[in-house]
Amino acid sequence: MQTQLIRQIYLLVLVLVVGYLVYLLSPILAPFVIAALFAYLFDPLADKLESWKLSRTGAVVVVFLLITLLMVTVALILIPALERQISYLIKNLPVYVNWLKDNINPWLQSQFGLEIDLFDTGQLSALLKEHWESAGGIAQTVLSSVTKSGMVVLNWVMNLLLIPVVFFYLLRDWDIITPRVGELIPRRYYSTVHTITRESNTVLSAFLRGQLSVMLALGVIYTIGLWIVGIDLALLIGMGAGLVSFVPYLGAITGLIGGVIAALVQFGDLIHVVYVLIVFGVGQLLEGMVLTPWLVGDKIGLHPVAVIFAVLAGGQLFGFVGVLLGLPLAAVVMVMLRHAHQKYVNSELYGQPVNVNKVKTSDD
Repeated sequence: MQTQLIRQIYLLVLVLVVGYLVYLLSPILAPFVIAALFAYLFDPLADKLESWKLSRTGAVVVVFLLITLLMVTVALILIPALERQISYLIKNLPVYVNWLKDNINPWLQSQFGLEIDLFDTGQLSALLKEHWESAGGIAQTVLSSVTKSGMVVLNWVMNLLLIPVVFFYLLRDWDIITPRVGELIPRRYYSTVHTITRESNTVLSAFLRGQLSVMLALGVIYTIGLWIVGIDLALLIGMGAGLVSFVPYLGAITGLIGGVIAALVQFGDLIHVVYVLIVFGVGQLLEGMVLTPWLVGDKIGLHPVAVIFAVLAGGQLFGFVGVLLGLPLAAVVMVMLRHAHQKYVNSELYGQPVNVNKVKTSDD
């Protein structure tokens, strides 16, 4: 009994120490976390290429080249298009702000008696337009901001270079690292840890690969739908809504609000608002009935409130690294909680379950 207590205290101290180290190192962990996520995502592809008689290094090189080609292609297509739409948005920002001021403020005054000016038309639009035009675009904006500090430039470049390097080596040695980690597990706990790890891998695969696919698919669906409707900011609104759809309903709500405002300002009629509603309605139906069941399934088991809490808590505790790890860790924690619940129910502490239907009250 005393030995078991010592083991439990040791494990608790170990978990606290590791958590504290992660907290201390969180400012420099982002490239390693991103590289590890990439390695985890693309390990099945590398294994598949290995089954085609390629060496592990050769398979990793092929995966690396494919990812590089895909990212460069997407960047060449999306960045200029996004830059044009952001420039269009800033150029026409006074129109949007004036529309909001002329319609939202009177509604608030009539419905709630609030006599406040929520939208100052002058300063915000002028400031954004001035800075955007002087910067000349997305790339120049980024460069002009980071070159103000030599240390910022150095950190930015180092993080950018570290991601592909760490990703390459992690993916190459992934099938060596994972068994080595498994060898560190005490044999008496190996069966339980192996079961939890297998289930966690299933959940993480469903989340990381499936949810990313759902996000991209929704972004494409929303963008194409808004483009057919004729919304000038279709790419900006559609892809933005798709990329934030990992938080339940957030993508649809933000995209719907942006699409409705863009339709009202651009066309000034209700028929285009109806078209926008149809686009996001179809997107939600496809997500619920086709995309999520097909690409994700029911293996994650995270309540929408748990998803929101995980993202916010991770960001609050560990910054950007916490945002990256919040949902995957929450999925793993859910697997562990299910096992802990089952173990508790089967334990002597829980005892024999009570049938509440057979319990009589004093009034009976």
